[in-house]
Amino acid sequence: MTTKISAGRGRPRRFDPDEAVVTAQRLFHEKGYDAVSVADLTKALGINPPSFYAAFGSKAGLYTRILDRYAVTGAIPLKKILGPDRPLAESLAEVLEEAARCYAADAAATGCMVLEGIRCNDAEARDAARGFHIAAQELIRNAIAERYPEEAGRLADYVCTTMAGLSASARDGQGLERLLATARLAGKALVHVIPA
Repeated sequence: MTTKISAGRGRPRRFDPDEAVVTAQRLFHEKGYDAVSVADLTKALGINPPSFYAAFGSKAGLYTRILDRYAVTGAIPLKKILGPDRPLAESLAEVLEEAARCYAADAAATGCMVLEGIRCNDAEARDAARGFHIAAQELIRNAIAERYPEEAGRLADYVCTTMAGLSASARDGQGLERLLATARLAGKALVHVIPA
């Protein structure tokens, strides 16, 4: 959907909310939710504040749309990796390695956008990020519980805590090789605790 936005004199230019979401996602991922102001967003999107609020409702409303997009285009494909067709330890180890790769894929936008979002100061944005985070945790926990119900809680906590550490380390500047080394070490530990 595109809408016309007046640019002063001449023909109004077209505003594409989907393109705006892509641009804003980059800003939020690079700087973090709290460091991006509505003024930053309107400048990057080339629109005025009333047009911004008309299109997205609020900064948190835009962020929720970004999280929806991130879940489809940038998040770790948990359902695919955690399928029942191979050993669980191998699948969980791949989740950790894929996390390392995703979190270091872009030097300007490191870490997991969802994990970083659950620490922001805006309650609405934080709750939106927390919803995505809880859904991912449950997906991991349920995949484990299908095979090892008695181990699901502690193994899911271990995997999710490791992912959070990988994200934080990526944000602190650790590169792909170090992140992968950590992910692989954690994967080896999973092989030793998951029943064969």
